Amino acid sequence: MTEFDYLSVRAQFPVLMQTLNRGLRPTFLDSGASAQKPACVIAKEREVEEQYFANAYRGRYLFGARVDDELEAARQKVAVFLGASSPQQVAFVPGCTAGLNMVAFGWANKHIHPGDEILITLMEHHANFVPWQQVALERSANLRFIPMTDDGRLDLDRIDEVLTSRTKVISVCGMSNVLGTINPIAELAKIAHSSGAILVVDGAQSVPHMASRVQETDVDFLVFSGHKLYGPTGVGVLYGKADRLEALDPTVFGGHMIDRVWADRSTWATAPAKFEAGTLPIVQAIGLGAAVDWVNSVGLEAIHQHEQNLLAEATRRLSDFPGIRIFGPGLEHKGAILSFRFDDLHPEDLALMLDRKAVFTRHGHHCTMPLHDLLGVSATTRVSFGAYNGTDDIDALVGAIEFAREKLGVSGVQNK
Repeated sequence: MTEFDYLSVRAQFPVLMQTLNRGLRPTFLDSGASAQKPACVIAKEREVEEQYFANAYRGRYLFGARVDDELEAARQKVAVFLGASSPQQVAFVPGCTAGLNMVAFGWANKHIHPGDEILITLMEHHANFVPWQQVALERSANLRFIPMTDDGRLDLDRIDEVLTSRTKVISVCGMSNVLGTINPIAELAKIAHSSGAILVVDGAQSVPHMASRVQETDVDFLVFSGHKLYGPTGVGVLYGKADRLEALDPTVFGGHMIDRVWADRSTWATAPAKFEAGTLPIVQAIGLGAAVDWVNSVGLEAIHQHEQNLLAEATRRLSDFPGIRIFGPGLEHKGAILSFRFDDLHPEDLALMLDRKAVFTRHGHHCTMPLHDLLGVSATTRVSFGAYNGTDDIDALVGAIEFAREKLGVSGVQNK
């Protein structure tokens, strides 16, 4: 197998090629929050702004027609990337959080009734937790949680404990943003459909790291963010089966998403326009198309394998530190995220010291408070890999942790 040339990949990311104070280069290990953008994505955004920017779907003059064509080309690229059967199943939304809210409240309007049940997990990001929690409260439905194993996987052998004839929705992350757990989406789709429920997937972490294949896995809805896929902020994607999109009510109303407005009522356009009210994030959506092109040029499978190799190496080397607890399942069940905590070193103190060595990680509860309650800690340190990371980044991380432990003179166990 050809070795992944991460140095050539990194050279395509201007932000990672700069020299910081003290002559250090940035060691960026926070792609799980937002990935950096390659030069081709930045150039595409600049191209739109400088050469043909106009509002979308508003006019057939030269700039407007070019923007429309570019947006539809980006939609097509995303559809192919996800394995969707049609670009009309892809709606551009403000982000993953917005998309998940649109599904939760748009589906609840018609399909969630008092006494119905919604299944999620305790590993969900708040964006896929709080909307369903609020739907359950508003609709007098019951929010239930799929059991988990001790190592942070879904315990589907016990799903009959929570799955009933009243289950209407199962909503899970494709990959946990803390544990790295890769959930069995195709199996969950079969379980959901066998009980008459739909499956909603938060693909914020999974889509950038592994093939989604929405038709093969048979998901009903999948949502992801552009900025985690080496693309711009401010844009995400809502994918849905054609019949599910037809049955989903819009939750944002205004221009473009309507079919006809009368004084006393309105009807909606067909998908995806139904979910694209107002002015789209035009530049960002077109930039997302460029990001998909870039990922395809490098190869998603090659990126995935490279990241898994980094995950294995980082896990091996961090495990040598005394008093460390690494969260999540074994490597065969997780993606390129590594969350840990030292018994004698608080994550915030560690993050500050790592920053002095230009090693950028994430600390805190990572918008997963219920999961951290389950783990029995208030915060963790998270390392998340991208295509531009390499073994030199792991060297820098290990060296920075050694520096932090020496400088802070850690001893004893801090309070949780």
